[in-house]
Amino acid sequence: MKKLWRSAATTAFALGVAAIFGPAPAKADTPQYGDELRLVVGSNIPSFDAHIESTFGMIHPIRPFYSVLIRVNPDNPSSPTDFVCDVCEGTVPKATDGGTKFTFKIRKDIKFHDGTPLTAHDVKATFDKIVFPPEGIASNRVAYFRAVESITTPDDYTVVFKLKTPTGTFLPSVAMPFNFIYAKKDLDTHGYTWHQKNVNGTGAFKFAEYVPGSHVRGEKYEGFHHKGMPYLDGFTAIAAPKMSVRLQAIRGGQADIEFRGFPPKARDDLVKALGNDITVQESDWNCVLIVTPNHEVKPMDDPRVRRALSLAIDRKGGSQYLSKIAIVKTVGGIVFPGHPLAATEAELSQLAGYGNDIEANRAEAKRLLKEAGHENLKVTLHNRGVDQPYKVVGTWLIDQWKKIGVQADQWVQPSTPFYATLRSKKDFTISLDFNCQSIINPIADISKYLPGAGANYAYFQDEQLVKWYDELLAEGDEGKQREIIRKYEKRVLDDLASQFITLWWYKINPYRSYVKGWKIAPSHYLNQALDNIWIDQTEKKRQLGG
Repeated sequence: MKKLWRSAATTAFALGVAAIFGPAPAKADTPQYGDELRLVVGSNIPSFDAHIESTFGMIHPIRPFYSVLIRVNPDNPSSPTDFVCDVCEGTVPKATDGGTKFTFKIRKDIKFHDGTPLTAHDVKATFDKIVFPPEGIASNRVAYFRAVESITTPDDYTVVFKLKTPTGTFLPSVAMPFNFIYAKKDLDTHGYTWHQKNVNGTGAFKFAEYVPGSHVRGEKYEGFHHKGMPYLDGFTAIAAPKMSVRLQAIRGGQADIEFRGFPPKARDDLVKALGNDITVQESDWNCVLIVTPNHEVKPMDDPRVRRALSLAIDRKGGSQYLSKIAIVKTVGGIVFPGHPLAATEAELSQLAGYGNDIEANRAEAKRLLKEAGHENLKVTLHNRGVDQPYKVVGTWLIDQWKKIGVQADQWVQPSTPFYATLRSKKDFTISLDFNCQSIINPIADISKYLPGAGANYAYFQDEQLVKWYDELLAEGDEGKQREIIRKYEKRVLDDLASQFITLWWYKINPYRSYVKGWKIAPSHYLNQALDNIWIDQTEKKRQLGG
């Protein structure tokens, strides 16, 4: 087994470079052209439109067809500040006009897969859809761009973003891998929903085939704008919702890699079976499972009920148990653990559900339920039909709630209807949800908990949270940012219990060692363009024969 361990927290906040433990990797080989990558994906595709989706089930098979304005450096994906141009030229621009203006020059050598030249007008049309969506058009990350005042195109190859106030969240938000660049002509001709079922990008691979429930296939785009790439002739993304199927596919040589991550035992089983034919990379993960009560459905409109359900959860005990069988591990608040803006253990202990005396927490939970008239509460937890970690954590949560007398069961849906239910407002009472982000960008990341945010399915209003968040966006001092975040966090997790945290995830990627060029990031959304991946065909033949 070859093992590379990259700590996102260490990388971003201490060393500034990826930390690698275990045997030092061999000197980089010369990339080889040819062959295809076979990846397994543990979720179906809700739609092809990255502007409205937030699932790896879309990113992993569809991201290779598209480009973005800027992206995290694929050779240094653990860094939250190392951005490089994709469709822009040169280096990523610095802010001007007191930090309120960003000017991007667009490359002149890029064409969409249908032959249409890409210009600044395509970039503007894309970000207009994301930042200023028309009424009735969803935009999952609109809250990330609250500071944007205008987007203009002084000429055919220049895009200017004007901000209301300076903010460090802007460039990380622009670099998110969900900001696929769409052709303006497609939006104008076909409308804003066309990309949900159609693909026309400028990425390293051209869309070749989609068989729902089976696979997505892409072919090498010979006109790709990054010289010498991609190395692969193509890729096939194989749908395999069951983890056992994905593991067996890699073990049996029917697949090469799974980009999301496996639990510890699965890693150990693969390594035991295949030895040095498996490479393992591990990382902290900017992803957390949260519980989202629907405030529009009784009894979740009562903060005493919501608070009681959070108090019942033994997060520290759960970390010790679940980290052995699931892809969750770290106890934390709303900010990525280890970041300077994250709550300390002492600060967390003051919030509902984080105190060290679990019996006292549960006694208070029972008191609150009785006071609210719900001491015999029955709830159905809405959950996503993905084994890791949703169904595992969902089963654990039900057991936690039973300890305060709550009778709970699960309603599990495949990914597509799961999201439809969350967006329906009235069709669920309480649901597991997630806040999985790409770049570690806490001020933007915590917009998930903001009332009215595109991906907040708790359906409530709170002027105080909005006020504090707007203050946070305008604040440049890290110490003051931290103070605002602590108030914001306490209101979300304690005062309102509008949503609450279970555990943060931990990323483990075992894959066939003939797959080269890919580096793990603290997110399963990053480094999925596939343009830098190649296959050591000699090693593949040795492992698989043929």
